[in-house]
Amino acid sequence: MNRREFLKSGSLGMLGLTLGGQNLSWLVNEAMADSLASGQPWKFGVMADTQWSNTNDPDSPGTCAVNIIEALNQQFIAAGVKFVAQVGDLANTETWKVTSAAGYTDPFGISAGTTVRSMPYRAWAAQSLYDHGIGFFPLRGNHEGSQTAANEMPNLFPQTQGGGNLFGVSNVVASDNLNLAGLSYAFDFGNVRIVMIDQFTRKNGSGADNNTAVIDQLPWVDSVLASRPAGSHAFVMGHKNLIGQNHADCLFGSNSTANPAARNQFIGSLQANKVGLYMGGHDHMHHRSIIASPDGGARTEQMICSSNSYKFYIPKSTPNDTTGRETIVAQELFTIGYYVFTIDGPCATVEFYSSSHGADYGDVDLSASPIRYDFFLRERFGYSLNGKQFDVANGESYTKVSDSYAGTTARILSGSNADTAGDSDYNGRNEIKTIKTGWRNKPAGAASAVLKLWGMAENLSLFDASLVGRLPNADGTTVGDPYVLSLSYDGAAVRPTALRTGNFCLQARDADGNWVKAVNLNEGGSEKFVYGPWKSSYGLGTYGVDANSRTVWAVLDRDGEFVAL
Repeated sequence: MNRREFLKSGSLGMLGLTLGGQNLSWLVNEAMADSLASGQPWKFGVMADTQWSNTNDPDSPGTCAVNIIEALNQQFIAAGVKFVAQVGDLANTETWKVTSAAGYTDPFGISAGTTVRSMPYRAWAAQSLYDHGIGFFPLRGNHEGSQTAANEMPNLFPQTQGGGNLFGVSNVVASDNLNLAGLSYAFDFGNVRIVMIDQFTRKNGSGADNNTAVIDQLPWVDSVLASRPAGSHAFVMGHKNLIGQNHADCLFGSNSTANPAARNQFIGSLQANKVGLYMGGHDHMHHRSIIASPDGGARTEQMICSSNSYKFYIPKSTPNDTTGRETIVAQELFTIGYYVFTIDGPCATVEFYSSSHGADYGDVDLSASPIRYDFFLRERFGYSLNGKQFDVANGESYTKVSDSYAGTTARILSGSNADTAGDSDYNGRNEIKTIKTGWRNKPAGAASAVLKLWGMAENLSLFDASLVGRLPNADGTTVGDPYVLSLSYDGAAVRPTALRTGNFCLQARDADGNWVKAVNLNEGGSEKFVYGPWKSSYGLGTYGVDANSRTVWAVLDRDGEFVAL
């Protein structure tokens, strides 16, 4: 159905916000239990700021980007996510005068010209998720940072306190501050704990200085992270960032140097508790970076989430990182985007999808809801609880990558980060590659454990405001610099006669989940088998078996999932 039809069919009143979820709850919980017990991969979604400034747009009422929200809802439904989290700025203003624009039907039956609260419209816009058994877990942003909104939020979203539409969430952990109940909270789904940090005015009016409102929450955050079940992932979300790109104000103050002791404590906690990502909004762009603590003793990965709003920010010409604590990984400006996380045991893979905003690529303020969305997979990255991370700067060798698991050793024998042309952010800062390893146990018939490798593809860099047309117009590249991957194998698991055939080799999982020769997935090169060790003269597509070292190797230009088979 189109946006206007959705608005009309969604005129359910306030009860409609939870009715679908209640009817589906028991069925969803049964399905979740079966899925998690079987160890199957599962997914969740993340989205960001949904402000809308045109108060007379019939497709986006309540100063909420309802048209964009529903477009993303449909993407999340199609992806089969279990829940969606939003990192703040649910509406543009806290109140709204109901429009009399042609074609508009108010979902709550409120007469045109009446001034109402805006957040109920954001709550109502989550209904299609609830109707499909998908939970929705929001944070406040600075656009709904008042005491009134603090008391309103838990009533509109009772799931933040363990009620309403939980859909398989097994545990909701309340803040230890009663004035943050339903505002700062954590929840578990399967083997993931999500921690949501609210930094705005609290229910009793305290915490109005959002430059310091996080500091008294740090013990609770650390405790919630440290007490999660063994072997589970953790992700932390706030509205503001550790270091922003457009906004100087951040999680800990008016700029990135404020409250250094608290920053040390927080980033140290994220590292010690093996947090996968810290995620924020506020800046309306896709931006990934490594953030070091002021004392240099800890690091964490930050992801600023892409715009789901009418506006698209440009980074400041002088970066907010004035002390050299940020290392850039990827950046894409001026697009509407969302994220799908796939959790597969200890491994987590993140996919970033984005669409043109409908006008020429660049910094525009939308006044009308987009009439078309074309989402492309722009970036895929990940990590594993049982793997390692290797940061590789421009011009640096990949040979530092080496890891072992359950008797299998993986090494990169050759290759370097040569992505120097255009491989920078808006301000010309070089992007590094974060190569990450992960492991799964040896599958039946294989001679090694399964290696998962992320980060070899060329960095995402889309920021040139002089470009024209609907961009992005294609998936991001999955190809990177040529490199040589070696994987050890168990000699007892392979017949000696199989070693010379070229059929036993380094294999990779293709898009259909099948194991194929890893070199067959290369972008270029020619397939050639060698019985013997790798030599520097071998070109892309060459692969082989070194019986003396009991390794399989291949010259590749993609990362992925690999096994000796």
